[in-house]
Amino acid sequence: MVRAHSHTDSTKVRPITEAEFPEWLRAVHVGFLREPVVAEAELEARRSQFEPGRYLGAFEGDRCVATFRSFEQEVTAVGGEFVTADGITGVTVTATHRRRGLLTRMMNHDLAVAKERGDVVATLIAAEYRIYGRYGFGPATSAAEWSIDLPRTGLDRRGPDLGAGARIDLVGPDEVRKIGPELHDRLRRATPGAVSRGDWLWQLKTGALRLDSKWTEPFFAVYRAADGTVEGLLAYEVDDTWGDAKQPLNTASVRAMLCSTPAAERALWHYLCSVDWVTQVKTGPRAPDDLLPHLLPDPRAARITTQSDWLWVRILDVVRALESRTYEGEGTLVLEVVDPAGLAGGRYRLDVSPAGASCTATTESADLTLDVGELAALWLGDESAVRLVALGRVQEEQAGAGRGADALLRTSRRPWCPDMF
Repeated sequence: MVRAHSHTDSTKVRPITEAEFPEWLRAVHVGFLREPVVAEAELEARRSQFEPGRYLGAFEGDRCVATFRSFEQEVTAVGGEFVTADGITGVTVTATHRRRGLLTRMMNHDLAVAKERGDVVATLIAAEYRIYGRYGFGPATSAAEWSIDLPRTGLDRRGPDLGAGARIDLVGPDEVRKIGPELHDRLRRATPGAVSRGDWLWQLKTGALRLDSKWTEPFFAVYRAADGTVEGLLAYEVDDTWGDAKQPLNTASVRAMLCSTPAAERALWHYLCSVDWVTQVKTGPRAPDDLLPHLLPDPRAARITTQSDWLWVRILDVVRALESRTYEGEGTLVLEVVDPAGLAGGRYRLDVSPAGASCTATTESADLTLDVGELAALWLGDESAVRLVALGRVQEEQAGAGRGADALLRTSRRPWCPDMF
């Protein structure tokens, strides 16, 4: 039974101790509606991530009823610069303790510390859309998933023509841990919205660390260019489904694909779509403007099954955020940034050119007035200021300012975050 709460809440919000970590992790399970028991394997695997001060809990006596975790992260700005970020995850409130302001207390504490620490932005991937806008976050990237009907693709099922010297090999997890991090760094340098990935995650994705007994090892395929450079890595699993007439109807599901060149992307998709017995491919989350559908002779063979927001950003330092990215055009934009939390509000003059950018506080008349969350949605180049004006979420103070902002801020390819955290 869900218990009603009184207006006098004695719940304490504070950083947890390492000894309280098992209870904190149990509360994470409860908040995400998982089995409210933590397996020893998961406890040991996750304990290695513990960092004092960055795990918050709300406690009623010894019982943890809300959780919050942040960690050091980098996010790629437009143009390839890595900016410091406060990555947020593990956010839960137990059903019996909702609507008491526990998340607000944890979030306010964490963002204030991140601001003082000098982080440029905070990031998260939102389980629910309506929660995080009130804390200044805005959806900055999105993702899409496709299901590919292989008989309709028109691809040559004999496999890709790799050209002279290039090759695709199946490798083991030890090899992935050796070659993966450098490939991922090259990919994220070229991908606005991508985030850093630590060694813990590589171990988790290759089975060196296991959260439970349900781990199944995927196939790992590596694409090497003619000079031997690793340009692509694909992790996938295949089910075991057969039709009544003893015909294979297997589905290959992609766990991850990292490619630093279009050639690698083309080759690995063609490879996967030509594996014998496989009649359907599920792509997992990809960039919303992924090349995939148009790598197929019949793009209609790839059907979108999921399309949604992905990485949310909260700007903590407007000047550093706007100066960290590149701009293809040249111009000036004065922004009135509204931030009820008082972390990043103010009026800023942004002067940009292909040679660089300068952002300074100003008393000049604003071109646009917008909430800090809307600025986050514009920062990586995915959202349109004109669209936000039409939605009533950005106010044009000068006629045509939305179009001018789009000319400066929007990018030719859409940002994307390949990781979940």
